[in-house]
Amino acid sequence: MAVFNVFDLFLYTFPMTTNTPLLTDLYQLTMAAGYWKSGKAEQEAVFHLFFRKLPFAGGYAIAAGLGDVVRWLEGFRFGQEELEYLATLPGRDGRPLFEKGFLDYLGTMKWQCNVEAIPEGTVVFPHEPLLRIQGPLIQAQLVETALLNIVNFQTLIATKAARVCLAAQGEPVLEFGLRRAQGPDGAVMASRAAFIGGCASTSNVLAGMRHGIPVRGTHAHSWVMSFDTELEAFATYAEAMPNNCVFLVDTYDTLEGVRHAVEIGQRLRREGHELAGIRLDSGDLAWLSIEARRILDEAGFPKATIVASNDLDEHLIESLKHQGAAINVWGVGTKLVTGGEQAALGGVYKLGAIRDENGEWQPKIKLSEQAIKVSNPGIQQVRRFTLNGEFRGDAIYDEESGCTVPTEIMHPADPTRVKAMPEGTVHEDLLRPVFRQGVLVGEQPTLQEIQARCQEQLTHLHATVKRLQHPHEYPAGVERTLAERKLAMMVEAKGKVGATA
Repeated sequence: MAVFNVFDLFLYTFPMTTNTPLLTDLYQLTMAAGYWKSGKAEQEAVFHLFFRKLPFAGGYAIAAGLGDVVRWLEGFRFGQEELEYLATLPGRDGRPLFEKGFLDYLGTMKWQCNVEAIPEGTVVFPHEPLLRIQGPLIQAQLVETALLNIVNFQTLIATKAARVCLAAQGEPVLEFGLRRAQGPDGAVMASRAAFIGGCASTSNVLAGMRHGIPVRGTHAHSWVMSFDTELEAFATYAEAMPNNCVFLVDTYDTLEGVRHAVEIGQRLRREGHELAGIRLDSGDLAWLSIEARRILDEAGFPKATIVASNDLDEHLIESLKHQGAAINVWGVGTKLVTGGEQAALGGVYKLGAIRDENGEWQPKIKLSEQAIKVSNPGIQQVRRFTLNGEFRGDAIYDEESGCTVPTEIMHPADPTRVKAMPEGTVHEDLLRPVFRQGVLVGEQPTLQEIQARCQEQLTHLHATVKRLQHPHEYPAGVERTLAERKLAMMVEAKGKVGATA
């Protein structure tokens, strides 16, 4: 009964919130207890958050989620309710899993790590650290799961949105996936990330309130069905919302619905208002949009927009464009906010270096039988090279040893593939300070500024990198000095394993 009461109190005290350090996997806390018990809790360490493979078989990804990471880290503290809950957890012998001394330690813990991050809206590539966390080992470990949860999802959705918006060729994309999203938090995060990727608006009113995203929406099929006739439904809606008339025309007969929209549009015009447009939600969208455009134009409504929906994604939009569809606005829901064919971004969080008792940094490496899973050692930074306004390559390098000039970039999975940066390139380092010893530094950009950065970034990528099918591979890899150190560490580590065996 006591366990139930404490857990029930926790749920009551934190209704629908994820701004708590308990947004984590249990093994983060068991490792933390081990660090505390062994005296390693305060040892300085560096972790990197990155992904190994581009989503959607695409040529780039869009970094997103940092704004929510900042908010979560600012609230990183163990309160009384969390500590009381952790005290109820049993070990396999039925005794308390966590010692009281460890829980007391957590209760006094204050966030004090340095955080470097690639700004949201930046185009990014495999193995590049999106976040770098430096500070006490226990703290850097405890934040792993939440950071991955936030960054993986929002980077996935922002990337999907960018692909959809590029397929729409500058025409507005409306995100309206709330009802199909992965729960309330997922829905709001998806709306935020979709806006970063380029969506013009959302149907999600809560996301609009929280993030300042424009909200759009008119009526559903149920509105039309609740009246005796479609014409009556349109007329009544026009009386109630004369400045928001985009009529859903496919409840019964689509083209007849367009003609009814025209009739009500003429009434609106006589009363000093305009028909904003129509929405097509089923059928042959290419043919129906062309016919609807003809009806609207002949009736004197050339500015009325045609909005299309119905399980759209970037591939279907691209196809409809090729078919000459007369669509002005694209409503994308399920396949945008869920990632569609890509269930998740495979982001990971790996230890890169740890400071020894002499104050020296010791690089760390994780081995694997799969080359792509061997981690990069050291304190990593990403250097981007640009020539004549075009991004030419990214080099991951170790800040302790620096980046050689001229720079050679080695493919992360194939050291025989080397790309030398040409003369005349300019460069910038992408990881920038966000927290210094736990204190937020600098001004945080608005969501509109982040979206603008995304759009600007995409203009610097070659068109072949942005194509949907079989994109050109952008040169992103490990700087030669770091690659050579990595290889030497791999050989040394495997030698130790062999000697032990």
